[in-house]
Amino acid sequence: MDKEFFTLDDFSFDEKTALVRIDINSPIDPETGALKEITKIKRHGETLLELAEKGAKVVVISHQGREGDRDFVPLKRHAEIASEMLGVEIGYVDDVCGDKAISAIKRLKPSEILFLENVRFVSEETKVKDVKEQLKTNLVRNLSVVSDFFINDAFAASHRSHASLMAFTEVLPSAAGRVMEAEIKALSLVMNNPKRPCIYLLGGAKIDDSFKVMEYALKTGIADKVLVAGLLAVAFMAAKGMDVGEVNRKLLISKGASEYIEEVRRLLSTFGDRIELPLDFALDVNGKRVEVEANSLPNDSQIKDLGEQTISKFAEILRNAKTLVINGPAGIYEDDKFSKGTKELLEAAADSKGLSIAGGGHTIEALEKFGLSTRIGYVSTGGKAMLSLLAGEKLPAIEALKKAYLRATSKKK
Repeated sequence: MDKEFFTLDDFSFDEKTALVRIDINSPIDPETGALKEITKIKRHGETLLELAEKGAKVVVISHQGREGDRDFVPLKRHAEIASEMLGVEIGYVDDVCGDKAISAIKRLKPSEILFLENVRFVSEETKVKDVKEQLKTNLVRNLSVVSDFFINDAFAASHRSHASLMAFTEVLPSAAGRVMEAEIKALSLVMNNPKRPCIYLLGGAKIDDSFKVMEYALKTGIADKVLVAGLLAVAFMAAKGMDVGEVNRKLLISKGASEYIEEVRRLLSTFGDRIELPLDFALDVNGKRVEVEANSLPNDSQIKDLGEQTISKFAEILRNAKTLVINGPAGIYEDDKFSKGTKELLEAAADSKGLSIAGGGHTIEALEKFGLSTRIGYVSTGGKAMLSLLAGEKLPAIEALKKAYLRATSKKK
């Protein structure tokens, strides 16, 4: 792949201030306020430590939650956890771009790391959409003046056009951090001439995202087969005219899946031979796991997992794949009675000799639960960003890095 953006290898950071946008947005326990998942913090540690080792004054900017939500909290605890995990002292200031933040940045010494406050506490971050207007915000004007470089390592937020992801690339020498670089590289292996057979396993409850990924993978020929699980599978069964039962029909409606039924039918008519649907399911019947054929679903029981026949068939396909893309669990994996499909399919992917890429919050949680994270080739922290890229969409923050590279390199010619 031709070079499209700068990386940490392209600049000298000694005694320079590097403004680093990361994404450590994490699930938070509503009762205790504790972070339930710290994978993102650990991943970004590589970029932060490398910059510190190169003598940079490292200023970290990130977000947590959305305004109005219970997880819309300060980043003090994130900074403390990062310090513990990375084994270095990390500073924190409860300000984003005001006098307190600017003073703290100016006091930084080479190799020191400072976390700024939750960037979404500044309304300009999400409310100002146009880049030209973003350049006029206090957020961008104040922080760019005290920074020498901008490093975007926030792949998981790169589908958004927020100020901290877009505008700094217009005014500062800009590069991708190690997480951003690794994510793009891994997903490019799938998008550009993957090794065959290339198999997608799509599950979970986010019908719209999964459908877009599936449609793009089939139409472009990237995927040789798509294995369908989770609520997505129920939508495909309904589109084929099968009776999925009243409980499952209501679930499809509540998740907005009914909007996609006609599109699903078109996909089935065109690519039906490359779409593998479940042969059987596991239901919750009075608190017990009961398996039934896909064409014999009762009216009053919710589908909660794939059945044995489907698990066996899908697992064999995954084990023989040369490229695997996995997003979404096969069922309600949090309940041990219905975790079999998710667990065994992830194990099959781990057993494959091919390149395996998995992503999405629930997928990562399942991999952690079953102790399989280290056996998957690449685990993406991207979630929505990963799905958007796999659906053929251009991600605004990545495009901004590419434009910055083109501007810089064209000036040298």
